[in-house]
Amino acid sequence: MKTRFILINTSHAGNVGAAARAMKTMGFTDLVLVAPRWANVLNREETIQRASGALDVLRNARIVATLDEALDGMTHLCATAMTPRDFGPPTVTPREHFEVLSKKELLAHIPRGLEANFPCKSEDNATPAELVAVQQGIAFLFGCERFGMSNEDVYRCHVALTIPSDPKFGSLNLAAALQVIAYEWRLALGAFAVEEATAAPVLADASQMAGMLAHWEKSLIAIGFLDPQAPKKLMPRLNQLFNRAGVTQEEIHILRGIAKMMDQTATGHKPLPPAAEPSKG
Repeated sequence: MKTRFILINTSHAGNVGAAARAMKTMGFTDLVLVAPRWANVLNREETIQRASGALDVLRNARIVATLDEALDGMTHLCATAMTPRDFGPPTVTPREHFEVLSKKELLAHIPRGLEANFPCKSEDNATPAELVAVQQGIAFLFGCERFGMSNEDVYRCHVALTIPSDPKFGSLNLAAALQVIAYEWRLALGAFAVEEATAAPVLADASQMAGMLAHWEKSLIAIGFLDPQAPKKLMPRLNQLFNRAGVTQEEIHILRGIAKMMDQTATGHKPLPPAAEPSKG
């Protein structure tokens, strides 16, 4: 799937770097600049600093003289606009338009005679993967920081995307606007999975659970909480409680440590405090 971000007449080098960073965080790399203010903008210090590590996006970026060159190979053009225009393509939110792309325009983009090659049976069950299979290329166009996109450039597009911001203060920084649209498009294509910070917990097996419960039974008797002559259903209820909790192996160690402390408390044997560090004085 070709996804291209096009910056037209960008005047601030920092915005180019920040845009590259925004793209990279969402997994996009195709950046084209149309007649930027600085011919060496991709190598300027401010650009590199604001890219914050997205140097591969800057290295792959292209600078062209005209919008026609930037649009080469793109089949669906999305302008960006803060407010709707009286004339031109419809103005919608990114999420609304991307839902339309994935549901209603899928079959319209399949060349005649090739419908049988696609598993989609109706416009309502189109999946992001199928959308990727049939779309040739989508481009998101952003105008200069002060004036946005020209009417002439907007008129060339299929849609104008507007971010639903506060009407009293709706102007977004160029890179911030690009980040929002890149995020919404990434969601439409299929978001990246959230990576766990730690390894998945390992549940305690039946033998570990039985050993822990036996330890607890002994300790509860020791502190006088459980009467072995009339246990009733205390231990089975605890068994069911721990089963519902989905106790992990690590938690088994904690529970057995608690049972050990109950034993020591019941017998009057307090655990020794950790050895004090020798005085440095």
